[in-house]
Amino acid sequence: MALAFTASTSASIAFSSSNSRTEQQGIQFSASNLQTLDRSFPSPAALNLSRKRSEAVKALNAEPKRNDSIVPSAATVFAPDVVDKSIEVEDIEKLAQDLEKASPLEIMDKALEKYGNDIAIAFSGAEDVALIEYAHLTGRPFRVFSLDTGRLNPETYKFFDTVEKHYGIRIEYMFPDAVEVQALVRTKGLFSFYEDGHQECCRVRKVRPLRRALKGLRAWITGQRKDQSPGTRSEVPVVQVDPVFEGMDGGSGSLVKWNPVANVAGNDIWNFLRTMEVPVNTLHAQGYISIGCEPCTRPVLPGQHEREGRWWWEDAKAKECGLHKGNLKEENVNGNGSVNGNASSDIFESQNIVNLSRPGIENLLKMEDRKDGWMVVLYAPWCPFCQAMEASYEELADKLAGSGVKVGKFRADGEQKTFAKQELQLGSFPTILFFPKHSSRPIKYASEKRDVDSLMAFINALR
Repeated sequence: MALAFTASTSASIAFSSSNSRTEQQGIQFSASNLQTLDRSFPSPAALNLSRKRSEAVKALNAEPKRNDSIVPSAATVFAPDVVDKSIEVEDIEKLAQDLEKASPLEIMDKALEKYGNDIAIAFSGAEDVALIEYAHLTGRPFRVFSLDTGRLNPETYKFFDTVEKHYGIRIEYMFPDAVEVQALVRTKGLFSFYEDGHQECCRVRKVRPLRRALKGLRAWITGQRKDQSPGTRSEVPVVQVDPVFEGMDGGSGSLVKWNPVANVAGNDIWNFLRTMEVPVNTLHAQGYISIGCEPCTRPVLPGQHEREGRWWWEDAKAKECGLHKGNLKEENVNGNGSVNGNASSDIFESQNIVNLSRPGIENLLKMEDRKDGWMVVLYAPWCPFCQAMEASYEELADKLAGSGVKVGKFRADGEQKTFAKQELQLGSFPTILFFPKHSSRPIKYASEKRDVDSLMAFINALR
């Protein structure tokens, strides 16, 4: 198929590849045809997309070996290793400003050019198939991964297969830990999320598998749009330092998150998909707009917002499963740090983490001869750095269960902030303390490394 995109500057960019959809058919779009979706590039040099480079894109058809993260050996399409292996020091906010008015195609091309085989598209099986089409149009090698929660609709699994065949790619699937799923279902049943919220199930089936996947990357690409969720996505930038997850280098700032369609309206996404004859999930024809797991997704009625079909029994303005939890934030904070209005949902909600009240933490401080050692995090649920360590802290609590060290949390913002600063060495969120068995004063964890191994090493050195 030959596609020619003609910019208003009279410069043209040609994309050449073969596709059974439009064999020997020429399609030409001017910049005015796709006003919202495809603006012109600054110059032809910005995208030198030749047939030679397109022909270098070859699908890996071998079954990938099992691994805890997405690695090059399991790539969807192999990208030559031409990228510097450390994330360049740059002003991501400035990059976001520079690309704010760019087209999704230009943003996608920039992302793939910059990170090569260390970036992948997160594909949910919905209209975010547009991301794959944009990546395909750049002519660059690209990778795609998806989270198979085990609770998806049959139509979504069939759609995955259709997309793989349509683009000649292999999607890299990530699965939840079988032991964790088994424990959740045996303890709380198959549909506990209807009674106590979806966060726990999403954490096991989606967030933790995603965290493992991203540990093998330096950047990822999502289909977030500002118009998707009124309370959580209205300020999504086209590129950002991921506020929640870590990349392969570890630590805060080690992962970059690209949102190429952040500024695109939902109806423009659909115009693009129809124009390019991109296959879509058959659930869309049944009234589904936002598609997730089968028990937590339903069709929406005319006039309803698309996110009203997700977790419909919960607050309509805070519908995030945890994959984009950095979108949740403190809405209004007064001078002493207390929250006005609707605060973000709590975090560190594992059954092995003790929620300490003010009297509880005060009693722990007074004890000079404790029965057990204690690890306690001082946190604020709206803090992105606290959110970023949630999974590792919960995993730590699971590992320490029954070991003689208890794991707790103390919410130290708002009215408790002054007390925490004076008595608990609070400097910034999160602050981590260890209360040894035979010491009256807690010991503060000084490192910025908050992975399970680092925290466990700290505990083992003191107990």
